[in-house]
Amino acid sequence: MPPSLPGAGMATATLPLRLLPSKANLSYLPSARRSLSVSAVAHRRWQLRAAAEEAPEAVEVEFVEPEAEEEEPAVPEPVEAQLAAAGAGKDADIFAVVMIGSRQYIVMPGRYIYTQRLKGANVNDQIILNKVLLVSTRDKAYIGMPVVTNAAVHAVVEEQGRDDKVIVYKYKKKKKYQRKLGHRQPNTRLRITGISGYEEYPADPILAPTAA
Repeated sequence: MPPSLPGAGMATATLPLRLLPSKANLSYLPSARRSLSVSAVAHRRWQLRAAAEEAPEAVEVEFVEPEAEEEEPAVPEPVEAQLAAAGAGKDADIFAVVMIGSRQYIVMPGRYIYTQRLKGANVNDQIILNKVLLVSTRDKAYIGMPVVTNAAVHAVVEEQGRDDKVIVYKYKKKKKYQRKLGHRQPNTRLRITGISGYEEYPADPILAPTAA
């Protein structure tokens, strides 16, 4: 018996073999053949084009930053102009601090304010506010202790409305409790028409600012 060679057992085993198609039988694989031919042609064309064309000359480009327009700083209007915008005549140079309910408001003739709802007041009604805490003109200040005696602020009711809606949301974790409510606080819009009755009250002079 001849000696057994290494790997003889593997040589004698029968394995299923698949014959690969020849080069002539690649017609049924159009995609594979197309991809091979296109890649090869593209590669050759790229090499020829790179050899034929010359490298472009370097061009120096200077970057010019756009000139920023110089903006003039905003200058606020002088105090005299702001006071004049509140009204006309001598009433434009005066303002007062008045208390309505539990709140204090700075009022000027010709301007309007929103206050808490004034019960019983209708539109176009003329009202007088007597709790005047301070009255100031260009050269004098009338400081009340606590109010300026006989001083009154005249106003006209323009509108009885409500503020913007406020959402009130309550939530308790692990209790399956949540609550959502909307609330609009009623208010009143007043147009200030004038300030009077403060002339006989003791006044403090307002010192003019000294030039530095």
